[in-house]
Amino acid sequence: MGILHSLRPPFLLLALVTVLLAAALAGDFAWLTFALVLIAALAAHGAVNALNEYADFQSGLDQRTARTPFSGGSGYLPAHPAAARQVLCLGLGLLLLCCLLGLYLAWQAGPALLWIGLPGVALVAGYTPWITRNRWLSLVAPGVGFGLLMLCGAERVLGGQYSTAGWLTGLMLALLVNNLLLLNQLPDCEADRSVGRDNIPLRYGLAVSRRVYALQLLLALGCYVLALLQSSVPMLALLALPGFALGLHAWLTVSTNLHAALRSNVLQTLLVPALMALGIGLG
Repeated sequence: MGILHSLRPPFLLLALVTVLLAAALAGDFAWLTFALVLIAALAAHGAVNALNEYADFQSGLDQRTARTPFSGGSGYLPAHPAAARQVLCLGLGLLLLCCLLGLYLAWQAGPALLWIGLPGVALVAGYTPWITRNRWLSLVAPGVGFGLLMLCGAERVLGGQYSTAGWLTGLMLALLVNNLLLLNQLPDCEADRSVGRDNIPLRYGLAVSRRVYALQLLLALGCYVLALLQSSVPMLALLALPGFALGLHAWLTVSTNLHAALRSNVLQTLLVPALMALGIGLG
């Protein structure tokens, strides 16, 4: 796989399930448009991963991080330092591809889509150098990127409009993705501190992080229930409900078994939108 390891391919599943959920919400759509939206989403996610890998290698963070299957980067550049420039070019190339596809889709769907696309590009480009240095931005930026920008933007392109269901499920996904990054920051606190990063676990510790996690999990569940009660999505979307139990497991075990908590947290963030998309599609 070589340099593609720097994209952290398993993590790209999040972009895939986000677009699948948007497609389910949109209903009828052109398959070519779906393919272009999916490529743009994967390019955006791959770009932020590759640029983050390059920046963390250059800052020395990679050498200080205790890597886990869920956090700490891919480890590709510490093992292949000569490939740093290639990883940077890969990240910039994917960002350019995302921008070009975004402009084409905005031409097709209308210039209003740029209000979604431009902040998305800013998040990708600014995530590592600036956003990770502010505890509140680093808390909410991941969810805004996936839940509100990627999901709602994809629904607008595929379905021709924004919907109440889209905004509610987008907010739900945003909160789940925020929690995904929140727990993934726990193993790296001291390493992050050494390079000037700032986040909730680093600043306030595990106890406060658990409270923030619980609040976001409850709000995400509330958005999900509200979408069901308003008949914004079919009742078969209840298929996603058991996925929230994984978040509860993550919250209960994070103090005693961090590895198990991280695993449950990742599975929740992937399974809830995937099962919700399945339920909407079947409904």
